[in-house]
Amino acid sequence: MEGKEIEQSMGKAEVLIEALPYIQRFNRKIIVVKYGGSAMVDEELKHQVIQDVTLLKLVGFKPIIVHGGGKEISKWAGKVGIEPEFIGGLRKTDAQTMEIAEMVLGKVNKSLVQYVEELGVLAVGISGKDGGLLRVDKKYSDGKDIGFVGDIKKVNPKILYDLLEKDFLPIVCPIGMDDNYQTYNINADDAACAIARAMKAEKLAFLTDIEGVYKDPSDKSTLISELTISEAKELLAGGNIGGGMLPKLNNCIDAIENGVSRVHILDGRTAHCLLLEIFTNKGIGTAIIGERETRFYHE
Repeated sequence: MEGKEIEQSMGKAEVLIEALPYIQRFNRKIIVVKYGGSAMVDEELKHQVIQDVTLLKLVGFKPIIVHGGGKEISKWAGKVGIEPEFIGGLRKTDAQTMEIAEMVLGKVNKSLVQYVEELGVLAVGISGKDGGLLRVDKKYSDGKDIGFVGDIKKVNPKILYDLLEKDFLPIVCPIGMDDNYQTYNINADDAACAIARAMKAEKLAFLTDIEGVYKDPSDKSTLISELTISEAKELLAGGNIGGGMLPKLNNCIDAIENGVSRVHILDGRTAHCLLLEIFTNKGIGTAIIGERETRFYHE
């Protein structure tokens, strides 16, 4: 082996050694990955995300994927002449749109199962309807009726525990039912947060289309690598957080206050962002942690 090859091999060994304490700490721990945004549209990114999650499974983590599919739903709704309408960031979902959403999310779900199984890991795709996983009430946006959009009121995680125990990788699409067994579409961030809370997950990771949380959204140099709950609440109170980050950050706070150890907001457009955040000392996104938690550095 020549000098350059030895140097490259040593670099790989250093990466593995850096990852070792993280693998030891999080072995057999549950991590919920909310998968959405551009990483679901770009085929190369899609493969990279699935590679990351599969690797987490193979090194001893217990990952669960909760996926969205808003862009795909809009595309297929457009094919039948339905223009998407959003109220307060939520898709207005009439009966026809609900039918399309369930069909499209089911198609996305099984395509992700296929990707995982191509990498040699057994996956099972389910919706929130299976095993009574997600029970909802009708959701309103600022008092407005937005159709068949569900507000999660109860999570029954038994089916997820059973799948994890049998060594499957669960992949969940955000469809649930109310007490009358009517089908509802659910915001994928809400579904991921509720599942992470119910399972007391060690980590919840949101794959988004931004690098993380900024002190000043107009200044990319103000990216925050770590936030405690109190600091996150201060940011929200300051009025600088808006758009899609507002409900996402509220979800992060809610998850940690209900038993999740760490929440990560990552740029899903960055190749292998999950591995970089979880297995490296510095990470690349924003980690939100409880007041008593410390960043798990091994310098």
